[in-house]
Amino acid sequence: MRSAERWCGDPTRSVTTVDAYDPRRPAQFEAIRRAIEPALRGLDARVEHVGSTSVPGLAAKPIIDVDVVLARAQDIPDAIARLEGIGYRHAGDLGIAGREAFDEPDDGLAPRHLYLVVDGTGPYLDHVDLRGRVRGHSGDAARYSTRKREIAHLLTVDIDAYVEAKAPIVQAILADARRERSG
Repeated sequence: MRSAERWCGDPTRSVTTVDAYDPRRPAQFEAIRRAIEPALRGLDARVEHVGSTSVPGLAAKPIIDVDVVLARAQDIPDAIARLEGIGYRHAGDLGIAGREAFDEPDDGLAPRHLYLVVDGTGPYLDHVDLRGRVRGHSGDAARYSTRKREIAHLLTVDIDAYVEAKAPIVQAILADARRERSG
């Protein structure tokens, strides 16, 4: 399994912690969003805060997950060029078809993973279904936080092992979210 969470940006900088919720994260995301949105003008696109830092109370790595969500797949090449124009470096799909990853620029903003996705696709739904479920179900949020803290030591040795160790709970939460959505 290729890691869905490859550290983007400076490869010498490593993330080794899962921290308690940090109330500064929404403001940090807003700064990132404001820096990206001008480059997307004219595209049917939006910038969303996803991942654990987008869920109040949830433990998280100190990295903000950001989705640039396009309405149309044909806009992907243009969006990639625009993001590269503001300093992001396209890193390919990192093994997740339908999701383009970017290394962050050295812009002084919070560390982040930036992904380009198309609205309604599997990679986008994975992000928003997980976010929505843990925002709305405190038991799922608590179990997810606990699991991430239990396996945080893996961040120092093998990010892929960390991702694989949390995959069962992520898949269970996603299944519950999709059952709930489908009624």
